[in-house]
Amino acid sequence: MPALFVGHGSPMNAIEDNAFTRTWAELAAKMPRPKAILCVSAHWQTQGVSLTSSAQPPTIHDFRGFPKPLFDLRYPAPGHPQFAAQLQSTLAMFRVKLDPERGLDHGAWSVLVKMYPQADVPVVQMSLDFTQKPTFHYNLGRMLAPFRDSGVLILATGNIIHNLGLMNPQQVDAPAWARNVSTTVKKKIEQRDHRALIDFEKLDPDIALAIPSAEHYLPLLYVLGAQGEHEAPAFFNDRVVMGAISMTGVAVGAV
Repeated sequence: MPALFVGHGSPMNAIEDNAFTRTWAELAAKMPRPKAILCVSAHWQTQGVSLTSSAQPPTIHDFRGFPKPLFDLRYPAPGHPQFAAQLQSTLAMFRVKLDPERGLDHGAWSVLVKMYPQADVPVVQMSLDFTQKPTFHYNLGRMLAPFRDSGVLILATGNIIHNLGLMNPQQVDAPAWARNVSTTVKKKIEQRDHRALIDFEKLDPDIALAIPSAEHYLPLLYVLGAQGEHEAPAFFNDRVVMGAISMTGVAVGAV
């Protein structure tokens, strides 16, 4: 299976039909059907690493101020307790915890509802340990890489550029700082300069504008960690919206 980083953007993508959501659907149609999906989202941050272990994880509406149809939406994909337990065993050095109560947040289901609208692929979500440095997240991605060979889709979601304070819904063109950061990050991904991407705070003079906090960027490191030695990256949905949100996605492996 490939590994995907998806720029998930607004929760409204879950109920809208647009170029971004159609691309997500097209990617899913091109790939082999996963036996399971391991999702890492910007929106589940914990102290220590946790995994959803429910047989039927609930849909979490972790936002406010959006229309009722978005709150009415449910994504009833099954969980996979056995896979969660296998992951916990494999990642024993990371002292991973199983969480039987936690559901899927919008960083997961707003994308999955477009990729697999029948909600018939088992999903396990992994949290982001906010106490750890970027190297930790990259190395955890490396540990997850072998699961791709057994039919697991690694799906990480966030946004390479994510600054809600600078977001302007009326802005069509990306500002210069956002273009600069996007170009720099994509160049480093193409060059497989993972060390520079791990030390992202030094990447570009404008990086503090693009990544004022790291939670939306860190999921990218899981996909880079899971990248095979000879796998070239491919970009999709490569666009900055509202002046401060990058929808750029990255795929490694055949899609």
